[in-house]
Amino acid sequence: MLFLHKLLPVFVLPLGIVTLLLLFALWRLKRWPVLAAILLLYISSTSLIGTQLIGWLETRYPAVPISDVEPVDAVVVLSGIVGPPVAVGTLPNFSDGVDRFEAGIALTQAGKAHWLVFTGGRIPWDGRTRVEGEELRTEAILRGVPEDRIIVTREVGTTAEEAQAVADLVRERRWRRVILVTTGWHMPRSAYLFKRAGVDCIIFPVDFRRNRGSPLTLLDFLPGAGGLSNTEMALREIYGNVFYRFFR
Repeated sequence: MLFLHKLLPVFVLPLGIVTLLLLFALWRLKRWPVLAAILLLYISSTSLIGTQLIGWLETRYPAVPISDVEPVDAVVVLSGIVGPPVAVGTLPNFSDGVDRFEAGIALTQAGKAHWLVFTGGRIPWDGRTRVEGEELRTEAILRGVPEDRIIVTREVGTTAEEAQAVADLVRERRWRRVILVTTGWHMPRSAYLFKRAGVDCIIFPVDFRRNRGSPLTLLDFLPGAGGLSNTEMALREIYGNVFYRFFR
């Protein structure tokens, strides 16, 4: 089920649709699917489209100064921070989501919560021998967070499973409120799933991708891998929001 959860959206993302159009063109020997594929690939690869979609997801929950955050029971940091596993003893292989980790450490050290919670994210086929939260726990201790104040949830594979694991922890420890930390474009789906699971959260988004003060330039209309990545990432989130709100 986890594999299907990750695989099925591919067929409604730009690269998946482009592939289907090209296969259809080869099958029916038609020219229009090729032109449609080229146009779709161009549009979805521009920085303009990718950044606008990411920015739209980020608008609901703007950045919050740490000084404005009220103290709660725990800081909850969602997985998606560590890249492919590397040799033991080397530096952590952080991914683009490292801001989640840094925010969790900063909030804890600022006294906003006694507990720091990392979710036990792991995808069975990524070659990781332990859940992501355990790796982050090790690094947090090196950053000065007391070991007995860090909790790692059970193993999870999706945001919905993260929400349920944290909800169980909240009920078990009788916490009233937590701070939810994740990437800005990922926050709308995360906040909805945690609310649905019954977790009262203060929202703390990080890692914003859109600079709202920058003017449009020619570069925004040129295709590139970064633009395509942002477009597909934003569409995955939009599809996920629709799925969980209306079909599950």
